Amino acid sequence: MAALVVVGAQWGDEGKGKIVDLVAERADMVVRYAGGANAGHTLRVAGQKLVTHLLPSGVMHPTVRCVLGAGMVISPDVLVDEIRTCEGRGLDVRRRLVVSGRAHVTFPFQAAIDRASNAGPRAIGTTGRGIGPTYSDKAARIGVTLRDFVGFERPDGRANIEALVEVWAARAKGTDAEAPTMARTLAWIEPLARELAPLLGDASTTAWHAIRANKRVVFEGAQGALLDLDHGTYPFVTSSNTIAGGACTGTGIGPTAIDTVLGITKAYCTRVGNGAFPTEALGADGERLREIGEEFGATTGRPRRCGWLDLPALRYAARVNGLTHLAVTKLDVLADLEAVPVCVSYRIDGRIYEDLPVDDLAIAEPVFEHWEGWDSSVADARTMEDLPRTARRYLLDLETRVGVPVALVSVGADREATIVRHEVFAR
Repeated sequence: MAALVVVGAQWGDEGKGKIVDLVAERADMVVRYAGGANAGHTLRVAGQKLVTHLLPSGVMHPTVRCVLGAGMVISPDVLVDEIRTCEGRGLDVRRRLVVSGRAHVTFPFQAAIDRASNAGPRAIGTTGRGIGPTYSDKAARIGVTLRDFVGFERPDGRANIEALVEVWAARAKGTDAEAPTMARTLAWIEPLARELAPLLGDASTTAWHAIRANKRVVFEGAQGALLDLDHGTYPFVTSSNTIAGGACTGTGIGPTAIDTVLGITKAYCTRVGNGAFPTEALGADGERLREIGEEFGATTGRPRRCGWLDLPALRYAARVNGLTHLAVTKLDVLADLEAVPVCVSYRIDGRIYEDLPVDDLAIAEPVFEHWEGWDSSVADARTMEDLPRTARRYLLDLETRVGVPVALVSVGADREATIVRHEVFAR
């Protein structure tokens, strides 16, 4: 078997899209298993740029089958728009796309009321795409699945949609958002349902048969380990399980089907929204990372908070995900720094913690070492030997301190700007 999970090892935005696109070149199938249109994966190939929010990052490979799992929450209008965008670029998506009928639907009224409610000092700083409300409705067992959505003319489908509209009409009274009505909702549903109905299928069975047939299957995560609903920096987290175990629950396969877990980390750190970020670089250092790294959200356009590499956080991500390999992205952004601060431990009340104090991160003081920088660009490097000595040392020290081998190193945005140190798929 060759089943690979690709996960973010930080707070998201690590460059998963590029890495999934890269490994998908040798894959037969790519499966998205969690999250929704709050994800934004940027693909750059031969000067062409494509941002996907719902479609798997393997979509640019014309022979790769793409699957959206039951653990996702799907905005039908966004999905249809992405499909059409891909078709406009000559990519035949519909023929090779399977969408789980068990995935839940995000409606415009959920997103509008989400935005109207997301204010104040306790605001999480979400994308405002209605992801949290959709997962909340799912957990409350009042959500609408895609099967209900495309079956809006069936009595059961219509009844489920009517019940959700009624709940959200009541919720809208406490906000400035317009209350939904069944008439407007059905008018929005009808054209989208007819377009999506032929794509629905059993994502779990599809992925399982591919694995049993020894196909190479990539499971693509969204966001990052520190945003996991159960294991992230709660309450400033997303609404789904972003760690590698989510591939099993979000797709419907057992853990013994997974061979490899590839964790993606930037050579530094970023975070979007509120919540503790002890290694955040304020002032000129943070601005430098933001500008050179183009750290602006693919989904919202918001500037990301930028800071230095956090080794305790990476060790935490390695543990909760069971990482077998690491991919380090944006090494090129750190070029021309005399020294690079790296967080190696934390101090709380005079005591040193080698592990990430995830529940006390707001009061934890990072302990930094300053690793020697490099004064030349690494953008043209295609092997480890092409890198400056101190850049190689940075990667090898990271590998040693985290205890997970570095398999891939990204030195630029394009697919080709990558050093492949170890294969993540067995030949």
